[in-house]
Amino acid sequence: MIKLEDIKREAVLKGILPDRTVTVIDVKWHGQSAIEIVYKDTEGTLGTELIFRDREPTLDIVEYGLPWSFNADPNLFKLASEAYRIRLAYLFDPLLAVHTSLLEPLPHQIEAVYGDMLTRLPLRYLLADDPGSGKTIMTGLLIKELIVRGDLKRCLIVSPGNLAEQWLDEMNIRFQLPFEVITNDRIETARTGNIFNEINLAIARLDKLSRNEDLQQKLKVSDWDLIVCDEAHKMSASFFGGEINYTKRHKLGQLLSQITRHFLLLTATPHNGKEEDFQLFMSLLDGDRFEGRFRDDSL
Repeated sequence: MIKLEDIKREAVLKGILPDRTVTVIDVKWHGQSAIEIVYKDTEGTLGTELIFRDREPTLDIVEYGLPWSFNADPNLFKLASEAYRIRLAYLFDPLLAVHTSLLEPLPHQIEAVYGDMLTRLPLRYLLADDPGSGKTIMTGLLIKELIVRGDLKRCLIVSPGNLAEQWLDEMNIRFQLPFEVITNDRIETARTGNIFNEINLAIARLDKLSRNEDLQQKLKVSDWDLIVCDEAHKMSASFFGGEINYTKRHKLGQLLSQITRHFLLLTATPHNGKEEDFQLFMSLLDGDRFEGRFRDDSL
């Protein structure tokens, strides 16, 4: 904030005109609480303004006598330009996540991520492939590619409990993605009371979420760019005797589907031979399309 006394001839001011600076040509005092200035804007147009002290917080003197200059810190300029270059790197390297990760993906993994999944945004996708085909690698490539493209900031991976640490290691070692496993200690010490709003890259255990209603209530008020469900067939519902059995895991899947923009299901066994069960499983991605006659709006 400046004082009226700081406004001198040749000063360049911000705040007189809403969209440009002005150069002060003359200053005339009216008592001790107001000045009248004659100014010239950047287009050379002259004007006058009566300024009282209550306008001091809205005014500023541009340093070095120009609204722009070339004497800022060059290191900061280099940092900003480099950050912007990296932000646009995917436009020049279509496989940026591959080239910045510690892996050598197989052709089918590149085709799945870059040829299919990245062309379907927002993504609601079932990645069903054989065990050992590299679904974790494909998921990591997708996550990293979405991050470098500015499309992902918050990601939640839901996996069986015995696979949580494996996911953590894979994401950290291969992709340098700092995921964090949600533990009881982190839940209890959450600064805001809701751990899901405090971690942007999180890994949660499937049964811990499906069996804990308090966690589900906190999950409902969170929002994610991408949620990945590993061993997603565990969230299947079943149809028998004309009735649908909605398991706790399936209800969790329905909740997860509602709080994310991109939703990815991973499994090697999506179909158990029953078409009704498969439709209910696929309804996690799109209830209107897949649930069909098994849909129960009362639930």
